[in-house]
Amino acid sequence: MSLSVAVFKETAAGERRVALDPASANKLAGKGIRVLVQRDAGEAAGFTDAQYSKAEILDDAAAIAGQADVCLWVQPPPPDLIRAMRSGCVGLGLVFAHRNPEVLEALNQQSISCLAMELVPRISRAQSMDVLSSQATVAGYRAVLRAATLAPRLFPMLTTAAGTLRPASVVIIGAGVAGLQAIATARRLGARVEAYDIRSAAREQVESLGAKMIDTGVNAEGSGGYARELTDEEKQQQADKLAEHLAKCDVVISTAAIPGRPAPKIINKAMVDGMQPGAVIVDLAAESGGNCELTEPGKTIMHHAVMVDGPLNLASGAAIHASEMYARNLLNLLDLMVSDEGLDIDREDEVIAGTLLTSGGQVVHAQTAEALGLAQPKETGDT
Repeated sequence: MSLSVAVFKETAAGERRVALDPASANKLAGKGIRVLVQRDAGEAAGFTDAQYSKAEILDDAAAIAGQADVCLWVQPPPPDLIRAMRSGCVGLGLVFAHRNPEVLEALNQQSISCLAMELVPRISRAQSMDVLSSQATVAGYRAVLRAATLAPRLFPMLTTAAGTLRPASVVIIGAGVAGLQAIATARRLGARVEAYDIRSAAREQVESLGAKMIDTGVNAEGSGGYARELTDEEKQQQADKLAEHLAKCDVVISTAAIPGRPAPKIINKAMVDGMQPGAVIVDLAAESGGNCELTEPGKTIMHHAVMVDGPLNLASGAAIHASEMYARNLLNLLDLMVSDEGLDIDREDEVIAGTLLTSGGQVVHAQTAEALGLAQPKETGDT
């Protein structure tokens, strides 16, 4: 089998992860696949070029792109690098087409068959390929550590000679992967934790981690494991109940997101105004606009005496483990396409069909095409 795979040094501001960690790259090379790694690609994550012992280390990203059958990345590559890729090659990585129209245009110009990792279907068979879940695990953990650092109080109850300190009260909004990891981490630090999620099915998971579920009387279970959008009446009902709990808490960690759409606004200004002085909000949804009305992505602001933090790319802060998990997700998806005969994108496979964003110079992911107002993709054969 003659197949080459490229790994680039990430260029997005603040990005420390790499698409393949050394163990994953060497595993691919051990299967007879030629692995091309840009020099210092793993340096920011804590990996040296020497650790990529079975890969070829090359200097020029464009030259690597021009040789590869498969290109791997974490953040969407610059359009110039995409245009250096071989026409018709396969790309795997995050794209977020609604945020990056110039990236989408370049992918189509090169007729690249791009599998956008944020589109991996939320089905049991695809769990091992679910990048959003693996990276949310890291982000949920890091969010609690960030909140514990920013908060002007300690998380655990402490009995000291100077008196007893009550445990911090933490509210986690959203009980998805990031939220559940945040609950577990806050509990490990000794906080009293409440969680809010409009999906009633989340109660069992929340309570199994030792947190108390906030019941607002609203159930918005949606398809694919995501929450549906709330009606105006439901939003008001949940807002009133949530406000009561936020007014008494010390820390809020908000994680609610809808892939491909702006984050739902759950915490309004009035709720923040009602919070106690010294409270901290860490808004994990800042990258898609934030769950809090006051969130400024990438900034930490003070609203009266309440801190509102809008961190970006928290997963990158634990780059070693985040990269290792991300790489395993990529390899598991790549395994569906690689055989002894070479590379085959089987669009009859529900995982590949659900993840394939572009092929043959057009957007073939129907939901993305609809969201972007594009013509529905024409039927084509296997790529």
